[in-house]
Amino acid sequence: MRDLTLPAFITAHSKSILIELREAKGSTPREAGTFMLVATTAIWGTIGGGQFEYMAIDNARAMLSGGGEAVMNIPLGPEIGQCCGGHTRLAFRPLTPELAEMLERRLRDEEDDRPAVTLFGSGHVGQALARALVPLPFAVTVVETRAEALEDLPAETQKHLTAMPEAFVEKIPAGGAAIILTHDHALDFLIAQRALARTDLAYVGMIGSRTKRATFANWLKREGGGDELLPRLVLPIGGTAVRDKRPAVIAALVAAELLEIYAARQEQPSKRQVPTT
Repeated sequence: MRDLTLPAFITAHSKSILIELREAKGSTPREAGTFMLVATTAIWGTIGGGQFEYMAIDNARAMLSGGGEAVMNIPLGPEIGQCCGGHTRLAFRPLTPELAEMLERRLRDEEDDRPAVTLFGSGHVGQALARALVPLPFAVTVVETRAEALEDLPAETQKHLTAMPEAFVEKIPAGGAAIILTHDHALDFLIAQRALARTDLAYVGMIGSRTKRATFANWLKREGGGDELLPRLVLPIGGTAVRDKRPAVIAALVAAELLEIYAARQEQPSKRQVPTT
């Protein structure tokens, strides 16, 4: 559904219907403000799938043919073959140049609001984690000392080559995350020390084991680090419940950790509403 970017879809399908989830009460697949575009032969986005989305798509295409309804109130119950139990109110509008501009501006604003996640190191786990995070609502930067390690990263990542990755810690925006997975334990410790010294980061994590955590704790104490710093370090990243060290598995677990950390920082639904004028 999102093979095309929003501007590319609008260019290719200027005659489309905007479907917006105006109200979402109880248990629903998506939150109020979610939208999708429906053209005669293509769609962009999703309002949650299932039978109620099929009903919405059918109504949008009916509007393109001169019929359909401007508003649909759909209970997500047995009567439509869904068991969510919530209630949705959908609004339908033909796409106009002004509305297209507002939608594109909204997506740009959402991208600007994404938490900044900085990966220090692009080895096997770093590569897997970058690929796992790119589809999620994060702005991903990878910092490396080796140029070749930056070559196969997803195009959506920002790449930074430097001989002193620890200095990049100061460039992480407030509320961001630092995930440390370099090929050098001494470098890991130096980056972690600087990251933990910042009290405005939402997450500081390091790949490794409990033994590495104990080693880092001793090193930090020798370097004059306060006891209050260590509890803020997530080490090992991804938790210990799943004992699987494959890079893709570690990446999935860390991505889940980050999503949980940032869940409370999501925008309020009112900010996601598409303007009505």
